[in-house]
Amino acid sequence: MQAKLSAVALSVAAVLALGACGKKEEPKPVAAPAAPAPVAKPVIVVKLGHVAPMTGPQAHLGKDNEYGARLAVEELNAQGLEIGGATAKFELLAEDDAADPKQGAIVAQKLVDAKVQGVVGHLNSGTTIPASKLYSDAGIPQISGSATNPKYTQQGFATAFRVMANDVQQGKALGEFAAKQGFKTVAIVDDRTAYGQGLADEFRKAAEAAGIKVVATEYTNDKATDFKAILTKIKSKKPDLVFYGGMDAQGGPMAKQMKELGIKARFLGGDGVCTPEFIKLGGEASEGNYCSLPGMPLEKLAKGPEFKDKFTKKFGTEIQLYAPYVYDAVMVMADSMKRANSVEPARFLPEVGKTSYDGVTALIQFDQFGDLKGGAISVYQYKGGKLEYLETLGGGVADAVKEAAQATGDAAKAVASAAADATKDAVKAGTEAGKEAVKAGAEAVKEAADATKSAVEKK
Repeated sequence: MQAKLSAVALSVAAVLALGACGKKEEPKPVAAPAAPAPVAKPVIVVKLGHVAPMTGPQAHLGKDNEYGARLAVEELNAQGLEIGGATAKFELLAEDDAADPKQGAIVAQKLVDAKVQGVVGHLNSGTTIPASKLYSDAGIPQISGSATNPKYTQQGFATAFRVMANDVQQGKALGEFAAKQGFKTVAIVDDRTAYGQGLADEFRKAAEAAGIKVVATEYTNDKATDFKAILTKIKSKKPDLVFYGGMDAQGGPMAKQMKELGIKARFLGGDGVCTPEFIKLGGEASEGNYCSLPGMPLEKLAKGPEFKDKFTKKFGTEIQLYAPYVYDAVMVMADSMKRANSVEPARFLPEVGKTSYDGVTALIQFDQFGDLKGGAISVYQYKGGKLEYLETLGGGVADAVKEAAQATGDAAKAVASAAADATKDAVKAGTEAGKEAVKAGAEAVKEAADATKSAVEKK
């Protein structure tokens, strides 16, 4: 009996053990799968070449250009511009051509070998023109913010562009300005560079067409500092005006030596002398003289004051001359890449020619040659150690102002004409109404007289 009970107990224990083994446990919570780490967009390096004289008499202008380019590159990198599915990182490869055509060709080949995607520069026409052939052969887009000689864009290179007015536009405006100021005779001096000679030639054409007589023509070079020999010749001709085609490093001392020699003529030059450096070098002799700059004054442009503020805060110096144009040139290059969705020169080059970019200096659009459409020229006078704006000649902005004025005048004439017609009609209507009133009055008088006569007769 005891054995049976033991067997039963063992069976119950076994059943309980099996029940315990078969009991289901509560499932543990499964952790959600970790979110995949964001995949960083690939970075594509965009190399832009920049060339200007960083040594020699024009180094201050070269540095000014480079500052404009660097400011643009920094802003583009801060934007994180996406091109072709990658984040573009812009790098500036800056080179010094010392304003020398041979050196310009050497550094241009260096940039070609470095496989830059585009070039901003050169500063001088004399270096830009020979370098442009190398860039054209390599299919590299080139945008200059300062080279103004017409030949640069007249060579037929699809790669050549500029974001400021050329010397045909500038020379014409200066010739017209000189005539408006009442100058009758002029002596012309140029530095024999592509820029200086080109501007002087265009000025001569416009001045003579406006009736100004050229009484002397003299030459110097872009390294000279003593001009007394040629100025003595000019003094004997007694011109009303001396026009100089060249840069401020020569223009300032020339104006100073004119005063020292007792030459009473005014001094007039193009953009190359329209700088704070000219005033510094010319001193008191700068006062009252004239110069010109392509485009409108920065302070009169929507984005101008902001750019000037950014520039001076960033570099701790004032703008010398071309920095805003070089800044725009870099931005146009980047904008063309974005529209083409590619940084490959062959793919974004066609987009450069289609540009319509609202820049600091202008609404930038190019004609079939690569020149800026509607390039305006502004004239300044040196006063009190500063450049004082006088007027803007030619160009889209000035033309728009003229058209607006013309439209306003035409509208005023139309309104006046309509008013006159209305007045005539009113007078005519009034006259007719008056006639009818008189006629009606006469008839009423006659009727009253007849009635009176009839009444009398009845009595």
